[in-house]
Parts: sequence; structure tokens; C-alpha cells
Amino acid sequence: MQKILVLNAGSSSLKYKLYGIKNHHFTLLFQGDIDRLEEKKDAYHDSLKTVEKKLQKEGLIEDFSSLDMAGHRVVHGGEHLITATVIDQDVIDQIRDLIPLAPLHNPANLAGIEALRDHVPSLLQVAVFDTAFHHSMPSYAYRYALPKSLYTQEGIRRFGFHGISHQYLLRVSADFLHKAPHHCNLITIHLGNGASITAIKEGKSEETSMGFTPLEGLVMGTRCGDIDSGILLYLLEQKKIKSDTLAEILNHQSGLKGICGKSDMRDVLALRESGDKDASLAINLFTHRIKSYIGAYIAQLGDVDAIVFAGGIGTHSSIIRQEVCIGLESLGIMIDLAKNNQEIECVTSLGKSQSPISILAMPTDEELEIAHQTYTLFKEKK
Repeated sequence: MQKILVLNAGSSSLKYKLYGIKNHHFTLLFQGDIDRLEEKKDAYHDSLKTVEKKLQKEGLIEDFSSLDMAGHRVVHGGEHLITATVIDQDVIDQIRDLIPLAPLHNPANLAGIEALRDHVPSLLQVAVFDTAFHHSMPSYAYRYALPKSLYTQEGIRRFGFHGISHQYLLRVSADFLHKAPHHCNLITIHLGNGASITAIKEGKSEETSMGFTPLEGLVMGTRCGDIDSGILLYLLEQKKIKSDTLAEILNHQSGLKGICGKSDMRDVLALRESGDKDASLAINLFTHRIKSYIGAYIAQLGDVDAIVFAGGIGTHSSIIRQEVCIGLESLGIMIDLAKNNQEIECVTSLGKSQSPISILAMPTDEELEIAHQTYTLFKEKK
């Protein structure tokens, strides 16, 4: 059995999963996470030693040198790191150069990579990028209507995020629908504290809601999503709000939290049940924005095989799924309320039998997708 370690290094935590692979079948052997990390290289070194000892104690490895490969989540790959990539010094340098585009994520991702590289230099390591899946977008989808120089000189364009999750949803949905991924037209909806929606045409990302940063698109837990850019000019020029204050407002004080004071959808739904009007408005804004994107993406894709819900909200909130789908019957989206009320533990069909467009819900698994892409590269290197 071959073994692959998947690391998701965040700014204050290290999540990890160990998979065993036999006959192309992936088995989750162990998972865990270490919280309250400082964003320092030594912290990741110490954490990896803890992970190694834990896996040794469980009898799963002798040490990290007995692993066959490791896969890492990296948030931003820019315009050049557009597929899962074997990590070498040049790739590390490119990830470092992209830190200004993902200052909260790429430094931590890089710290995990370098710590493991120091620990076991000979181990094959692979970087899987959140932005890579969306590189297939046509120029009319990723370019903004700004002066050309801002694209050619500053690299300002739509990158899209959550790509690892959307790619996983494509792979599992295609299998469920008994279709090859490149024959699938899907609208995948990742709903959590961060939220995004992607139009997938013939197995490739055609357009996605997040843009140059994860701020664009859907209403999120604490992020604003789409807003008139003139609001930002007004706050900066007329109200003299400083840029760091504005960043805090847009990223951490907006979205559901900005409207009703709560960022967790479970809390917002409970508030609405108690009669809170702001909570009701927050949910209406949240679902309205999703409906708008679904309509736009159906218009772009034409034929759609399925609408796919995932993420913490998309998987666990039957109420939100229902409120998104109700009213879209004329577009071919017909949800079965009885099916929708069941617990979602794996890919599940929620549409009525006569619904022209399938409605699916499932838990996403970014680590498993990273494992699949890492293993694919590992086989190519053998």
C-alpha cells in the first residue's frame, strides 16, 4: 500500500490527512489538526514532528521517510502555476512571489511546504492550487473592464478560488451521473463562511463568482460579496476611512454579520425563527444572490446536468437549499422537499423525478482531491 500525507497549512492551524492507496483506491487512514500555531517556520517544524510521532504511535508509518508522497493545498498560483505541480525551489519562489495576492494564506502554505522539505528532503511533494481549476476561464470571463495596463502590468484579473473543492464536486458528480467529467455541464455551489459558485462547461471552469480576491461574488459569513465599487471611493474620499479600516469592514464586518450581527448561518436561521427582521433580510440577501448567479450561469451554459450544493451550509442546511431552489422551476430546477430534508452524508439526489436539471448535495473533500491530483503526478514520475 502506498501512503500519501496531505497537509493544509493555515495561518494558525495545520490540518492533515494520511491516505493509503491500493489498486487506485484511496482509504483515509488518519486525520487530525493542530490549532493555535504561530506563523513561524519553527512552529510548523514542531507541528510536523508532532504529526510524525502521532502517526508512528498509530503504527501507520515508521517515519516521514516511509511516505511515498505529500500533497499541499496552496491558495494562490497566479497565472503560471495552473495545475498540480511537483515542488522544487523554483515553485517555492513563485509561491513566495504571490504572497501579495494572498497575504493571509500563501505564507502559511509555504511554511508547511518548507518545513516538510527540511524534515525529509527526498520526499516527493506536490502543490495543488485553489486558483488552478479556474485557469480555463475564457478571457471575457476573467478580464475586468479596466485599462489594459492594469492587467498586463499589474496582473489584475479574476482568478477565482475554492477551485480544489469545485474540482472535487465535478469528479464526484460526474461519477454519480454516469458521465465522463468532460461531458458534464454543472453549476457547483460551495457554501460556507466563504462562498462561491462556478459554472462548469464540459468539465472546465467557465466562470466563477470570486475574482481578484475572495471578496467578490456571493454574500458570505463576514465578506460583502459584489458591491458597487463607487461605495469604496465614497468611503475613502468622503468619509476619510483608512484603507486598513476599509479592509477590515469588507473582509470581517460585512456579509451576514454586517446585516444581522451573526456570521454562522445556524445562528442566523435561529434568529430568523425568533422573529428577527435583520436575520430574515440577511438570509434573503444570501439566497437572492445565489439565485441570480444560477440564472446567469444557466444562460451561459445552456444545457445543465446538475446543480451541486456543498460546503458546510450547502451540505447541512436543507432550509437554505430549499429557499435557493424554490422559484427556479421555470429554469428546470425542481427540488423534492422530502428528499431535501434528509441528512447528507454522501452525494445525494434531491430533485424531483421530472426535474430537467438534477439537484445534488454532498460534503466536499478538498484533501481527497489533493490526494488524487498528487497521486496522478506520482504515477507520472514513476
